[in-house]
Amino acid sequence: MSRVRVHNLSVSLDGYATGEGQSLDAPFGHAGTRLLEWFLRTRAFREVHGESGGETGVDDALARAWGPGIGAEIMGRNKFGPQRGPWEDHEWTGWWGAEPPFRTPVFVLTHHPRPSLEMEGGTTFHFIDASPHEALRRAREAAGGLDVRIGGGPSTVREFLAADLIDHLHVVIVPIVLGRGERLWDGCEGLEERFRTESVTTPGGVTHMIFSRP
Repeated sequence: MSRVRVHNLSVSLDGYATGEGQSLDAPFGHAGTRLLEWFLRTRAFREVHGESGGETGVDDALARAWGPGIGAEIMGRNKFGPQRGPWEDHEWTGWWGAEPPFRTPVFVLTHHPRPSLEMEGGTTFHFIDASPHEALRRAREAAGGLDVRIGGGPSTVREFLAADLIDHLHVVIVPIVLGRGERLWDGCEGLEERFRTESVTTPGGVTHMIFSRP
């Protein structure tokens, strides 16, 4: 059976994985890029966007584990875009331009399905209204035996944790306090009992925590 993986999910000291007030110009709300600064510095990030340079080291090594072995992704609607309710703008194709970095089928969870959207580079967005179990079934069919990545945001990750469907969870604790936004850990009491946990703090000041099935 393929594994279900979460990678590079950044969380503030007070537990928020995104800020308040998401908009077209602020994908992470008032948090801006503060949760992602460690990632933006890495060579892995720059390579995904066709750029050279970037830092190597532990942050980079863990960041680049995001891609290998993944055959499909599941994401929440708020990761795809800032719209709420029925789709009013079908011209919106996500934050990533004409060639998103996923290069696999991506299943976007929404209560308002719409036609699939085929992008350059191998990414196709499928908009589905489905439970975590049904979404995972469909993603596994599309993944062809490879792993499925849960791409976020935090509410989607919480749903899959509540359904006990995640095998590998990589969380990055960033030393900032956001004060408001969307929290990751609410309702996850006893999570540590289901996983083997490892952690490492890097010179950049973040702590990587890896939760994996024993």
